[in-house]
Amino acid sequence: MTFDWKLVMDAADPHAQAEFWSSALGYEIEDNAALIEQLLGLGAVTEAETVERWGRRAFRDLVAVRHPDDPVDGRTGSGQGRRILFQRVPEPKSGKNRLHIDVHAGPERREAEAARLTGLGAKVLRTVDTQGSQWVTMADPEGNEFDVQ
Repeated sequence: MTFDWKLVMDAADPHAQAEFWSSALGYEIEDNAALIEQLLGLGAVTEAETVERWGRRAFRDLVAVRHPDDPVDGRTGSGQGRRILFQRVPEPKSGKNRLHIDVHAGPERREAEAARLTGLGAKVLRTVDTQGSQWVTMADPEGNEFDVQ
């Protein structure tokens, strides 16, 4: 049996994080405009809880990206598979991540991929070469560590 899943990441700016990670991974930013319109009509959310982003209405404090090959719930715009949800939190990141993403570029593309991600706003933290394995540890625009292998 398999399950749909989402990784939830705290963020100061969930929309900027969604833009970075959708570009980094080749994912798509979910379009929840139809769901938001329905919730507004029911009074379940207010205009203040939404923003105009990417030419459509989006939730102000959360947004998800999804794998482009996974199915989507047509009523909500939510992916039904591999997703990352970014949710706004008031406090800044503190300490080392306990969970991180590995981007598998392969040894022949590692440096070029690190350069591409730097162009998107990531920073190289260090290059690691240990016990026959190599990777580049980077930080996304909000400082969350990830590796390019």
